[in-house]
Amino acid sequence: MSKKTPKSTIQHPSRALETFPNPNPGRDYTIRMAIPEFTCLCPKTGQPDFATLKLEYVPNLACVELKSLKLYMWSYRDDGAFHEAVTNQILTDLVAATEPRFMRLTAEFNVRGGIYTTIVAEHCQPTWIAPELVKLP
Repeated sequence: MSKKTPKSTIQHPSRALETFPNPNPGRDYTIRMAIPEFTCLCPKTGQPDFATLKLEYVPNLACVELKSLKLYMWSYRDDGAFHEAVTNQILTDLVAATEPRFMRLTAEFNVRGGIYTTIVAEHCQPTWIAPELVKLP
């Protein structure tokens, strides 16, 4: 009798973003995610940069799968990138994968040289009209 070898549970960083069908494509709703452990490297010094990323989007036909998003974010750990460039690249990749009605990525970087940096990048489908905010008493 042969023994089955257990599959490895070790994960590796990956730029492949997986999606799944939006379970309610007929309704506008917002998905919000906080990613508090994002890291990349300063392109000037090679020192690590740490950020909390806040992703908000109104899905169209697809939603981003969380495990692939985690591995995608991990893939930046050893990359040198300016805050502005990495924030916009992540937004570009997420938009390409999910084609949302609206998406906003806010990157709040920890202090570097006494300066906190926050980058906000957005995408909106040209035909999408945001619903009016309902104010409750």
